[in-house]
Amino acid sequence: MKKWLSLLLLSVLVLVLAACTANEADESTKTDDASDTEGEVSTSDEKVLYLNNSNEPTSFDPSIGFDSVSWDPLNNLMEGLVRLDDNLEPQPAMAESVNVSEDGLTYTFKLRDAQWTNGDPVTANDFVYGWLHMLNPETASYSAFLATGYIEGAQAYNEGSGTAEGVAIKATDEKTFEVKLMAPFDGFLSMITLPTFFPVNEKVATENPQWFADAESFVGNGPFKLETWNHEENMIFVKSDTYWDKDAVKLDRIEWAMVNDSNTSYQMYQTGELDITSIPAELADTLLDDSEAIIYDLAGTHFYRFNVTQEPFTNKKIRQAFSYAINSQEIVDYVVKTGNKVANGFVSYGFKGPDGKDFRDAQGSLISHDAAKAKQLLEEGLAEEGWTLETMPKVELTYNTSDVLKSVAETIQSQVKQVLGVDLLIQNMEWSVFREDQVALKLQFSRSTFGHDYADPINALENFTTENTAMNRTGWSNAQFDELIAKARQEVDAQQRWNYLLEAERILIDEAPLVPLYFYNGAVLQKSSVTGITRPTVGSIELKKADKN
Repeated sequence: MKKWLSLLLLSVLVLVLAACTANEADESTKTDDASDTEGEVSTSDEKVLYLNNSNEPTSFDPSIGFDSVSWDPLNNLMEGLVRLDDNLEPQPAMAESVNVSEDGLTYTFKLRDAQWTNGDPVTANDFVYGWLHMLNPETASYSAFLATGYIEGAQAYNEGSGTAEGVAIKATDEKTFEVKLMAPFDGFLSMITLPTFFPVNEKVATENPQWFADAESFVGNGPFKLETWNHEENMIFVKSDTYWDKDAVKLDRIEWAMVNDSNTSYQMYQTGELDITSIPAELADTLLDDSEAIIYDLAGTHFYRFNVTQEPFTNKKIRQAFSYAINSQEIVDYVVKTGNKVANGFVSYGFKGPDGKDFRDAQGSLISHDAAKAKQLLEEGLAEEGWTLETMPKVELTYNTSDVLKSVAETIQSQVKQVLGVDLLIQNMEWSVFREDQVALKLQFSRSTFGHDYADPINALENFTTENTAMNRTGWSNAQFDELIAKARQEVDAQQRWNYLLEAERILIDEAPLVPLYFYNGAVLQKSSVTGITRPTVGSIELKKADKN
């Protein structure tokens, strides 16, 4: 197989996805708003883009910051072997060329001459070091599952039963990086555009394990350099003078605010402090028709997780009752109000199967609002447990701080009370604490989102395998579901693989460790002077070719 044959095939898949409908994406974190809170005055001839990251990045360690508030900025500070172009096709980046073996298992990347921001050369060993750091069980990377399902030896090392030497990645020389897969995977090149597969400067990380924590110590290899990072306040990026393709970078600076209130963001946009803003739900009816409004597709799902290890959600019928009690259409129409589609399954629209049918259409509706069914299921579940409505354990609904998410949570509270007669307690948490508590199964009933990391339905479903505790976050385990995902990872017959995934989703929705609400899109206001921003349906925002006139 020639080096870009798989890229050609993959480009078709990505373009199909883009025509239909990008980490953990959500209204509170998946934005590309903007602001200058540093107070510095830019010179008149500088091109400065003002963006809002909504919240403090979780981490700029590529293996740890597995969310959009980390990945969106990190995607523009660093670069992997390949990078998405304007047409959302992976193209050579740190890799000057890619060759794929005839059996589709071995990928050989020849690196170009490129430098880190400290002047060090980018080497194949930096990729080996970065990928092994991600897979190291001591790193506890949330995103390691992306590699363990496909790279030979990766799962054993990540689980602690294998060694780093057993992982089938290696530097055959300073400029050659080789990877061997367990089975052919056409989406591999798309997947490794993600920040978790970025290189890490081995020399820098060895000398300072916290190299990623501050601007003074951060070393990148992307279009922009991290100049300033005032934690919880703002960041400033400047054009990198060591980037291999610096002539393609048009912006001089990017200044990021961290404002998680959509109304404040919109006010800053009006006063010129922002070049881009999310659209407040209460103004959506008017602003979506604005000449500066941009509506774009995203592959992802907003949903709520049940903690099946905590009562009353140890009972399947009670989980199902809550699922049927929630009216997602009302949430879409009267709360979010940005034209989202109601989620009648977990996998979003935009994934074409071997028969040409969209996964969502082939599957059909698996869940919808049904008040009568919700009441019946609750009654049956209470009887199974020996509870009454009065003695059933109290339920606490938790969301991470955001004005939109607050409105969604309050709507669910009202709907559950109206249909089931259950009073929900509501609490909110800051994002970093919320995520840690959710992973640790401390939250009983909590909001969540999933934005596709790569263009394949398995990326959504594999989050809920028993082994994937970092992403599962429900305590749910189902042997049949696990087996279907394992079969899908190894299956070479495209239609049979698709059938495994369809069956897996049916089990997931029936067992109800989660309730899907709606599928994603993006809606922002963007100044007409700003051009060249790429917003992938799958992946992180691309600012390499952004411009401002």
